[in-house]
Amino acid sequence: MSRIPSIPSFSLSGRVAVVIGGTGELCGAISEALAGHGAKVALAGRNAEKAASRIAKISASGGEAWFEPVEADDKPSLQALLARVLEKQGRVDILVNGAGVNSATPFFDISEDEFDRILRVNLKGVFLACQVFGRHFVENKVRASILNIGSESGLTPLSRVFTYSASKAAVHNLSKNLAREWAPHGIRVNTLVPGFFPAEQNQKILQPERIAKIMAHTPAARFGEAPELGGIAVLLASEAASFITGAEIVVDGGYNAMTI
Repeated sequence: MSRIPSIPSFSLSGRVAVVIGGTGELCGAISEALAGHGAKVALAGRNAEKAASRIAKISASGGEAWFEPVEADDKPSLQALLARVLEKQGRVDILVNGAGVNSATPFFDISEDEFDRILRVNLKGVFLACQVFGRHFVENKVRASILNIGSESGLTPLSRVFTYSASKAAVHNLSKNLAREWAPHGIRVNTLVPGFFPAEQNQKILQPERIAKIMAHTPAARFGEAPELGGIAVLLASEAASFITGAEIVVDGGYNAMTI
């Protein structure tokens, strides 16, 4: 009788993850989930105080996490981040790119400075991190997982977030290109696509009228909660997703499936 193959493990034990943007609410929850499944996690960002409570929570649950300062849109800073993590842990297996900024400026009022700032953080930051860490993965034959944080607006443009939507659409495209390029090296690149999750970068945009429109278009009739991104992040980081690359995994309560 043939043996039924076992399901690949979701365990991340022995792996090291770098979560850029891990000091924020959504990527902080992703960091917590990765640590909860055994990964050692570097929460990379600009504010150690914001990371402290998340690190304390991870530690209290028996996980291991620490803060690493980084400027997400600066290549030397990213190179230094990689070097410090390698010095501390001896390896990196998982990269999450989640730093981001948003703005609700009307289209005709968007300044070049604002446009450049959003593209620099949301797109150039992902490009640079993939370049820095991807080179390490390729040259050292690391079977790595890269998880770029996209957006619902990267699939279907949303009103009032013109530059953000354009930047995230580019992240989706970049991720697919890198998935194609690096699959022969055993490096997987996927895009996690959150729907509407209240976070620092969209609080100013979520006025009551807009919330009502979002709820009317969301079959689940609620916002997402940050921990609900953790499960898919663990899946994509683990060997259970060993044949998943170039995917856009939508976590949105059915928003993207809704028409009328």
